[in-house]
Amino acid sequence: MRKWMIVAMTVGVAACRGPAEAPATDKPPEVGVVTLAAQDVTLKAELAGRTVAYRSAEVRPQVSGIVLQRHFVEGSQVKAGQLLYQIDPASYQAALQQAEATLASARAALANLRSRAQRYAELAKIDGISRQDGEEADAEYRKGLAAERAGTAAVAAARVELARTRVLAPISGRIGRSSVSEGALVTAGQSAALATIQQLDPIYVDVTQSSQELLRLKRRQADGELAPSGTRALLRLEDGSPYAQAGRLRFAELNVDRLSGAVTLRAEFPNPDGLLLPGMYVRVELEQGVQRNAVLAPQQGVSHDEQGRATALVLLADKRVEQRVLTTQGTQGAYWLVTAGLGAGDRLIVDGLQRARPGETATPVALPAKQGRG
Repeated sequence: MRKWMIVAMTVGVAACRGPAEAPATDKPPEVGVVTLAAQDVTLKAELAGRTVAYRSAEVRPQVSGIVLQRHFVEGSQVKAGQLLYQIDPASYQAALQQAEATLASARAALANLRSRAQRYAELAKIDGISRQDGEEADAEYRKGLAAERAGTAAVAAARVELARTRVLAPISGRIGRSSVSEGALVTAGQSAALATIQQLDPIYVDVTQSSQELLRLKRRQADGELAPSGTRALLRLEDGSPYAQAGRLRFAELNVDRLSGAVTLRAEFPNPDGLLLPGMYVRVELEQGVQRNAVLAPQQGVSHDEQGRATALVLLADKRVEQRVLTTQGTQGAYWLVTAGLGAGDRLIVDGLQRARPGETATPVALPAKQGRG
């Protein structure tokens, strides 16, 4: 009886243990990889700046008088040569008439002096008059010529003054508010402008860049590290939205600001709809040069260690995971521009980083280019 009890207990214990567990198999984790390729990369810099009118002209009177009428609507578009203000022309019209009368008198006197000088010249040939009388007649004629020329000049000056009572637009553009109304007295050369006209299409954008950064770019171009790029510029508005029209970099200022150590760059943008107004704060993306055979690494595949160094995990040919310390040179959109640590053909791990361990193996899963780079 005791023997059967021992056998039953043995069988029960075996039943409690259940079936024998299968030996565990260590399967390498799957990781998403992107194969890097060398390519020409246009380096870009995003700089802050403000918009500036393409042209700006302050309208001032060139003669004194009472403003009779304003011929424009504030804030409207005006054309070069368009009448803006009419200053009372009465006194200037009278001055012109007086100058014309003086000129007519001088011309009438000149006709008599000319005939007298010609008659005396003929008489002098036959000794009909004294030599002194002939010289005096010729001198009087020459004085008459000078008076006629002075009268002509006075008429021209009076016409200019009369024309200036019509204040015309010096340039085409959008005109601002008027500082005077009908009945106001204005004076020639006054310091206060009557109005300001600004040409806004195209429009300038002035941005600043560190002189050290500009010098570094020029040195890299001189050493052959960077190829010259185009002058294309892109604009981002105050609210962060992109501006639809692309612009061009026009020039860089020749002087460095002593206080900020920055150089002013000027770009030109089309502004057909008048969306951009002078003084707006914007950001401009400028092309700085082309780096040949550069490597762009997706940002999701690059991290930083405790020392602040950029690191990445690379899957080698034998499927071992290797950690690399990178040297980067800024970002280009969603990518790091890597100058050391990664090369063309490296398989960068961008997905499953938490499952990858340096020195261990992993199973690669190739990701589409757009997914790996997004």
